Amino acid sequence: MFDLLQTAFAFLLALGLLISVHEWGHYWVARRLGVKIERFSIGFGKALYSRRYGPDNTEFVIAAIPLGGYVKMLDEQEGAVAPEERHRAFDRQPLWARSAIVIAGPLVNFGFAVLVFTLMFLMGVQGSRPLLGEITPDTPAARAGLQQGDEIIAVNQRDTVHWEAVVQATLQAVVDEQAAQYTVRDSRQDERQLRLDVSGLSPDDFSRANLFEHLGFVPLKPELPAVLGEVLVDGAGLRAGLQVGDQIRRLQGQATPDWHTFTAIVAAHPGVPLTAEILRAAQPLTLTLVPVNKDGRGFLGVRPHLPEPWPPSRFQVLEHYPLPAALMQAVLKTWDLSRLTVQMMGKMLMLEISPKNISGPLSIAEYAGDSFQIGWDRFLLFLGLVSISLGVINLMPIPLLDGGHLLVYLLEGIKGSPLSEQTLFFMQRVGLTMVLMLMGLAIFNDLNRLLG
Repeated sequence: MFDLLQTAFAFLLALGLLISVHEWGHYWVARRLGVKIERFSIGFGKALYSRRYGPDNTEFVIAAIPLGGYVKMLDEQEGAVAPEERHRAFDRQPLWARSAIVIAGPLVNFGFAVLVFTLMFLMGVQGSRPLLGEITPDTPAARAGLQQGDEIIAVNQRDTVHWEAVVQATLQAVVDEQAAQYTVRDSRQDERQLRLDVSGLSPDDFSRANLFEHLGFVPLKPELPAVLGEVLVDGAGLRAGLQVGDQIRRLQGQATPDWHTFTAIVAAHPGVPLTAEILRAAQPLTLTLVPVNKDGRGFLGVRPHLPEPWPPSRFQVLEHYPLPAALMQAVLKTWDLSRLTVQMMGKMLMLEISPKNISGPLSIAEYAGDSFQIGWDRFLLFLGLVSISLGVINLMPIPLLDGGHLLVYLLEGIKGSPLSEQTLFFMQRVGLTMVLMLMGLAIFNDLNRLLG
């Protein structure tokens, strides 16, 4: 119950911030250009909170459906305007002014991403050091010359302080349809450059597990003994008689020197009784364990005992910068992620990658809750990623979105006069259909993932 409340809080906090930032961009530029603002709304539908402020008696609203927002400006196309206020109506503004007001929302989204990434780098980002474990023969990693124990320090001249940076930079190489130039450092601190062929990959392969499998390596992980640190209530392990502190010595006749070996055997035998040889309080014991079947994998409902400190410092790294460098890193990260987002959307429209990658509100809520639970650095990263996505999506030339309005203004500039009401009405209907289809696909993907 607490996790559900925490997820709901993180989701509403993230949406509230991101919507407010976007709409504030429209509001701030409109005010500076003399346009009268009638309402600033966070959310749609029934007003939960409403107050009026300022010389224009602007209404500020928090509404019931928190999936967007809007800034309502004085406009002759939406109602009668007093003669003395016509110069403050949005539709009376020159083309450049209307374009500036519309584009301000997405631009502020990108600026907000730079801000949160700067804070993230100032606080420090904890991550896993990109050390290579076992290399699979006859794979891109093996053919490139990667070796166990190597640390990946850069991909295509982009520093890779932790594994997330390796994944992002390698994905960028795949999207750009070019080789990934890995710079690695061995245990003697010698550096070498290797060319990794990623031509066999597509963006659909980029869950972390699939990426490493296709490339032919696994991350180097610290050895963790097969000792139980937690036995979950109502889990298969508790029903079998497992207790905290038990050391699993052998499972189904196979030695289990570490936690990875233990969990691999369990995962491979869903619903199959397994004979476990256990050491409990220095006394040997034999139990029969029956892993439950979850999506074809066996689970016992147990967690390992984590020695202190865990993980060892050799496997962890803190990415931290002073303010000037943090700002520069934030700008670079915003640029890289914005470019990657545009390219991924383009490939999705060209049907080169699966539309299953589109996430809806349920997935966003889950990511918000998970990142909030992990720590502020991850929550700030989540905010930046979603803010960039909102900026890019809103700039798409789809009627009803900011990019659609900019398209109308471009056509108006080329034509030399406003488009006809019939043309605008037709474009709005097309835009509404496209937006509803996109939302429907996102929600379908969410439900399919949760129920599947």
